[in-house]
Amino acid sequence: MLLIGAALVATFFNNNTAQAATLQAGVGKVDVTHPDGLVNDRSYVRALVLKNESTTVAIVTIDVVAIGEIGSIGNDYLDKVRARIEKELGIPPTHVIINASHCHSIICDDIGERTFQAVKQAADNLVPARVGVGHGREDRVSENRRLIMKDGTQIDVRHAYSLPPDEEVAKVGPIDPEIGVLRVDREDGRTLAVVYNFACHPIQGAQNGGNTADMTGFSSKVIEENLDPGTVALFVQGCGGDINPVFYKDVDHPRNAEPLGNMLGLSTLKAVRAIETKPDDRLKVVSENIALPRSDLATRIFDMEAEQLRLAGSLGGTSLNLKTFIPLVVKYNVAEEFPSYYSHAYLLDKARGRNDLSKLDAENRRNMQNYIRNIHTMEKLTRLNTNLRLLRKHHARGYASGNRTIDVELAGLRIGDFVLTTFPGELTVQIGLNLKKVSPHKHTFVAGYTNGYIYYCPTAEQLKNVGNAQEDSDCLVAPEWQKMYEDKAAELLQAL
Repeated sequence: MLLIGAALVATFFNNNTAQAATLQAGVGKVDVTHPDGLVNDRSYVRALVLKNESTTVAIVTIDVVAIGEIGSIGNDYLDKVRARIEKELGIPPTHVIINASHCHSIICDDIGERTFQAVKQAADNLVPARVGVGHGREDRVSENRRLIMKDGTQIDVRHAYSLPPDEEVAKVGPIDPEIGVLRVDREDGRTLAVVYNFACHPIQGAQNGGNTADMTGFSSKVIEENLDPGTVALFVQGCGGDINPVFYKDVDHPRNAEPLGNMLGLSTLKAVRAIETKPDDRLKVVSENIALPRSDLATRIFDMEAEQLRLAGSLGGTSLNLKTFIPLVVKYNVAEEFPSYYSHAYLLDKARGRNDLSKLDAENRRNMQNYIRNIHTMEKLTRLNTNLRLLRKHHARGYASGNRTIDVELAGLRIGDFVLTTFPGELTVQIGLNLKKVSPHKHTFVAGYTNGYIYYCPTAEQLKNVGNAQEDSDCLVAPEWQKMYEDKAAELLQAL
């Protein structure tokens, strides 16, 4: 009897230990589409809750532009949502990681309530889970939007202003084609969740101009519809600060994010299907706040205002207007040798010892060159004016705050072999590539746009270009920020 009793106790103990050591996971998904206006496709808040014996983590992704500061979500959202999740679900605030896809969808006003409901769904439906990590590749849907010019400056590709002349462009910057994938399965092998990390601005838009979760909304839809019922696909935005959708300035086709999203979704699915999941209860979160130096923009603003005056003063007179310029451009490009009339008139002119038509052509060409020079100058002015407004805005706010630093929250997350580090700003792609290179972990991924929003955070090298591109103008931080952040992120990665 003693032996039987001892065996029963040992069996009970071992079963409880095994159960306690099992990773549990649950998912939630709530529609957050704004009820007004034309809707092309739905926007969602998605949640994945993971739990082992000692740690619970909630990963939340939202089809929205940012977590606070700009767009539909207020600056009080993060603290309020985390406080409620802690109070009602017992998950510590630093263990709640909320990422914005950075699509420009308009979401509902009660986003805080719906976020909580998504997390509660996930927490209320935990099941034993298996996890695995993998890598996909997609290089067809994105392009670096910073053009490196022959004069050493950099200009970005935006709808807010014109591109420079093609002959002035030397090269373009890099992209990161990697898709980082976490696969979470139920014990029986059915998929429960896919977390996938990729770097790209999802701002292509919809053909009908309606509200849209853009390419990453479509990619999540593709993933969810092609895996087991109830699977939730959480897109985690990477270092997409200087990464656009391909052909972003196309004027020959309607803007349509769906084909790009389908390609990203299918490439992610390919990676998901190659992953073998296994029991692995490793779950760890590290978090730290750091103070980054705020930029002093006064000198750069002064220099740009001087350049603004110089450009305006360089505009010269020409007898042409748009009505006369366009026919001349067509005529002088179609018939370069004899643009003003048929060839026989030129030959007759020459036979008479005259060159009236040639003189007319020379005058027209000078006027066209002057007109084009004015156009290029005005295009430079539009870029300068747009970025100068951003610099003035951030300089005024920084001066008003009286604070020379910006507090940011960094997080590191480990789920089995999957490792993620987060930052609240729009990291440019080179920073993500740098962190992946120095990480001690094989499967390391980087997420911007997480747990807050502090605008663009370009590299120190890119910040030498202040005023010429949005990333270095719509920016709060001084160049020294990059080393401070990368050093601290590397420490967090080591701690995982």
